[in-house]
Amino acid sequence: MEDISEKIEDLKSKLHRLMDWFDVENKRKRLKELEKQVQNPNLWKNKEKAIKISQELSQLTEELTEFDALKKEIEDLKNETEITAIEKKLKEKEIQVLFLEKYDQGNAILSVHSGAGGLDAQDWATMLIRMYERYSESKGFKTKILDQSFGEGGGPEGRIGTKSATIEIKGKFAYGFLKKENGVHRLVRISPFSTKKLRHTSFALVEVMPEIKQLDEKEIEVKPDNLKIEVFRASGPGGQYVNKRETAVRVKHLPTGIIASCQSERSQANNKKRATELLYSRLYKFYKESKKKEISKIKGDKKSVSWGNQIRSYVLHPYKLVKDLRTKVEVSSVEKVLDGNLDNFIEAEIRLKND
Repeated sequence: MEDISEKIEDLKSKLHRLMDWFDVENKRKRLKELEKQVQNPNLWKNKEKAIKISQELSQLTEELTEFDALKKEIEDLKNETEITAIEKKLKEKEIQVLFLEKYDQGNAILSVHSGAGGLDAQDWATMLIRMYERYSESKGFKTKILDQSFGEGGGPEGRIGTKSATIEIKGKFAYGFLKKENGVHRLVRISPFSTKKLRHTSFALVEVMPEIKQLDEKEIEVKPDNLKIEVFRASGPGGQYVNKRETAVRVKHLPTGIIASCQSERSQANNKKRATELLYSRLYKFYKESKKKEISKIKGDKKSVSWGNQIRSYVLHPYKLVKDLRTKVEVSSVEKVLDGNLDNFIEAEIRLKND
């Protein structure tokens, strides 16, 4: 019992440190100010200001409620199982201290593109999509495939791979957790597509962007004249059309050549809206990178989806190992990682010094 009491006191100390880091005391004062402003009947005369105040009020309320709930949970602790659960929650809050960029608290847009390796690479892209869906599920995030280009058929058990896919991942800090998954992922295994059971190496590129509903015109200006909008029929596995009408939408930014598509919504108008938002995310990433390098260099030095550019290697044969080449984290439980158990890798990525 004495040991549990010591652990509880330690958890209380950790929580107080976190509350200091997150400036909880001043946020409570700010919350009271916002609550007074919301009660002002003239607030909505300035709609833009009212929306910003309401959003800030909602965010602060959610954050402070979470801290209050943690405090009560620690006070009510009774056994080791409950202590372990709280330790995990506090560890995750400690990681959130490192989320300093503008969009870290928001949703993420994750794209997977198959690279060198033919049918095996397309199958690998599908495996990665599932891995990130399972990871997101474990974090309480919601996922939705916005656009998917399927590969060729003819695989074992009727398997059809993915040439490229874009997934929306909704949840607090989704972008903060996933943003450093950017890069080439390499798989080594006995190919399920090889009749001779040969070992095969496949590559896929993962891109992660923040979800941006509206671009800040001070940062990036997108003129309507610079957008080319095309409509087409959504297609499913094997290339068959899944909709008789042309509801899918592709938006191209002419100055940069960046393209975004969406076919997940039922109406053309909604697909156009989502495709435009996805384009904003890709433009944000493009212009963010252009601050570090000249745009010409970005176009010229685009990463090849092949050997030598990978950030993480997944080996299923002749031994089992997942190794991150940046953080040096490695585990032998490959199946668990492919089932979404990415916490060790993602936590190590976050703790790396920002580029």
